[in-house]
Order: sequence, then structure tokens, then C-alpha cells
Amino acid sequence: MTVVHQTEFVKPAEITSDKAAPHMTARQLGEHSWVVIFSAGDEVFSGLTRWAREHQVGTGRLTGIGAWSSVVLGYYDLERKAYRKNVIHEQVELLSLMGHMAINNGRTAVHAHAVVGLSDGSVRGGHLLEAYASPTTEVFVTTSWVMLHKQFDSQSGLDLLVPTTEKKEPR
Repeated sequence: MTVVHQTEFVKPAEITSDKAAPHMTARQLGEHSWVVIFSAGDEVFSGLTRWAREHQVGTGRLTGIGAWSSVVLGYYDLERKAYRKNVIHEQVELLSLMGHMAINNGRTAVHAHAVVGLSDGSVRGGHLLEAYASPTTEVFVTTSWVMLHKQFDSQSGLDLLVPTTEKKEPR
């Protein structure tokens, strides 16, 4: 049985990446590409953020697949300027994870969306807030030499990408 709670809201500035991913491993595949692998119990959003900061990734794109024991997805409510948390307490298949990394307030920030498949064949999707690998999550990251920055947009309440000509050799 799927348990989905949709009662709590979180402002974009309140989203944290302080959970643990002690079994996360990464390997460079090519000059600008990596695979980041999460094992059972690792929190994926926090782990990706920590990995990107440790490897000084300024800009990158990411895709991934795997499975999660639980996940918190967000739906952005423009009127409230906050994400409605959709909490799923069920083993799910990660059908698609996609997103990017950019500089926000001087630090690398991960912005990712996920689509998950539930045991009854239905799907859920949204902004990735928190997810626990079970048994694995495999994320492929491609870095870029063009630096992307985010800037706060008061109309939406979100930090949005801003075009730039700044360049940096990707790691």
C-alpha cells in the first residue's frame, strides 16, 4: 500500500542537504563525465550535493536510475512560493532522474526532478527533496566549462538560472 502525505510545505531556501550518504562512491569515466553510485540507505540529494561541492563542480547535468525505499518529491505552489511535500513511504523504482548543478550564493547547488514507479504501476514525479537508495541509485554527471549561476527571482520565489559568459575548465 502506498502512503503519500501532502500536507507540509517547504520554502526553497529551507531545503537542506545535510543527510548522510556514507556508502556513496564515484568514478570518473572520461574527461567531463562521472558516475556517482549510492548504496542502500544513502540519501541521494545530500550525497550529490556533497559530491559536487567536494569535486568543485560548477556546472553539470545529471541523469539517473535505480530504486528508493522512500522519497520526498515537491510540487511548487506559485501562490505560496513553497514546495508541497509529497512523501512516499514505499519501495519505488526510479524511472527517471534528471537535473543540473549550478552556482548559487557561491556554492554548487543541485536541482533535480524525479519520476518514480509505484508497485501498482502508477507513477509520481516532482522536484527531488530527499530519497534513500534501496538497493542502488546510479547517477551519471557531465560537467561543463560554461559556469551557470542562479539568482533569486522575487516574482516566483525561486533561484533561477542566469546566462553568463564565465568559463572554467570542468573537473
